[in-house]
Formats: sequence, structure tokens, C-alpha cells
Amino acid sequence: MNADDAARLQVDFCGLTLNTPLVLLSGCVGFGEEYTRVHGFSNRDAGAVCLKGTTLEPRLGNPPHRVCETPGGMLNAIGLQNPGARHVIDHILPQLDFGESRFIANIAGNTVEEYAEVARLFDDSPVDAIEINISCPNVKAGGVAFGNDPEMSARVVEACRQATRKPLITKLSPNQTDIAQSARRCIEAGTDAFAVINTLMGMAIDIEQRSPVLGNNQGGLSGPAIKPVALLKVHQVHQVCRDHAIPIIGQGGITTAEDAIEFLIAGASAVGIGTALFYDPLLLPKINRGIVDYLDHHGFASVGQLTGSLVLNGR
Repeated sequence: MNADDAARLQVDFCGLTLNTPLVLLSGCVGFGEEYTRVHGFSNRDAGAVCLKGTTLEPRLGNPPHRVCETPGGMLNAIGLQNPGARHVIDHILPQLDFGESRFIANIAGNTVEEYAEVARLFDDSPVDAIEINISCPNVKAGGVAFGNDPEMSARVVEACRQATRKPLITKLSPNQTDIAQSARRCIEAGTDAFAVINTLMGMAIDIEQRSPVLGNNQGGLSGPAIKPVALLKVHQVHQVCRDHAIPIIGQGGITTAEDAIEFLIAGASAVGIGTALFYDPLLLPKINRGIVDYLDHHGFASVGQLTGSLVLNGR
């Protein structure tokens, strides 16, 4: 790809310049260093890398099985296995190359206070931004997921906002009644951006054992099966964000350049690639090339011109 094409792929996201609109999603590339060892991968193929979900204390995660292939997708219930925030900051971040790609911490917790403490620790680190995974259960509220309640989501965002100066990206759950209302409350609480969407909850059953395949009984569904849901949610959140200049990472089932372009048109400023990397680790340059070809064919000067360009029927 020549220099002119590379420049057309650049996007501004929360004041950060991304080489391309493609973001490697949390949980799909470990803490980044695993994926960069793939032969043929270039750091410039990705605009940003979201690190694996990190909690205050180390977590072993859920019992096996943790992953189950489904028609058109994948169920996972890893359970946020990670070595803890302090270990990530002291031992993993120093190994990463911050020269070409942006790195985004993904934080999680079981209480508002834990979220804030992890955000505070990453504030004093070289990561470029912090993504808040609000799909975790609030142990002080009987295990209700933060992300399924707009008020609880806003409380987490507000606490993290007070703990860091870095850009905050709130990862919204599709498993709620009104995702637009949740977006409004999170904007009021201080989020700088959104990631839309997190996985849908699902289950697989072993009919011989008559028991769930996953050790956690249920897990998050990702992959092409959720793409239509994700597109609608990006569109709905964009209606809230456009008047506030709040950018969105659109994600959910993207496997081709055409998929990525759909999310951009729906309102995303960047697009997340996750499950597809498991069967095509070198997918990113193909998507980047496809986006440039689309820009050429339709006369767009830059990828940013696609964001929110959706023309609704009857409007």
C-alpha cells in the first residue's frame, strides 16, 4: 500500500491518530505480544490493539470447556483469566512496541471501586486509552451485570473518569433493554467513546450428557451470527453520539472489508476485528486494501467520510 492510501486510512479517535480504522479486540490477541509474533503481521495493519481484560487481582478464569464453536460464530466463557493489573503494567507493557500501533487497556471489576482502582493504575502507564468492560457482575448488587443497567453503567464510568485522564471507551452490552439510554448516561458520566457491541449471551448443550458444553453454563456469542444485531446497535448509539462528537468502535462479526464498511456507514469511526482472526490471522491487510478500493470506487478522500453516511429509507 502506498503512502497516499495509508494516509486515507488514518482516523482520529479521541485525539489519537490510528494508522487504520481496524482495532484488534480484547481477548482475541492476548496482551498483544502473542499476535505480533504471527509471521507476516505488521503493526501498521492495526490502528489499535485492545489488551486482554484485566482485573485488580489475578484471576484463573472459568472451568473448561471455555470455548464452543456454533453455526456462524463462537461461544466463549474464559472468565477474564489474567495475571492482575500490576503484573500487566510492570511486566507485559514494557515488552510492547508502542511505536506504530496504539494500545488500549481493557479493565474489569466486581465493584465500582475496583474499576476505579484499575483505571487509576493504568493511568500511570503508557497505554493510550482505557476500555471499560461493563459486562461484569456487580457483587454488591447480587451479581447484576453493570452493563445491563444504565445507571450502574454510568456509576462505573464516573468513577473511572475521576481516576484517569486517559480517553475512556465504554464497551456497551447488547443484553439490555435500551442501549441508546445507556449511551446517554455514560456520556453524561464522562465517557470519551464507545465500543459497540460486546457479545450476546448464549448457550450450547451436549445432548448425550444433557448438560451445557461450557463449564460456566453460558457464554458470550461472537462472530458473523451477531453482525446484524451489532450493526443496528451501532446505528442506535450513533444517533446519541453524533451531537456530542463521541466516536464509536463498531464490532461484531466483521470478517470482510464489506462488513467493516457497513459498520462505518452505520456510524462507527473505527471497527473491531476479533473472532475472524482465529481462522485468518492475516485478515487485516485484506480488509485495509478492500476499504481503500471502496474509497477509490466511490470517490471518497478518506475513510472518515464514510462514518455515519447511512441514508435511511424514506428519509
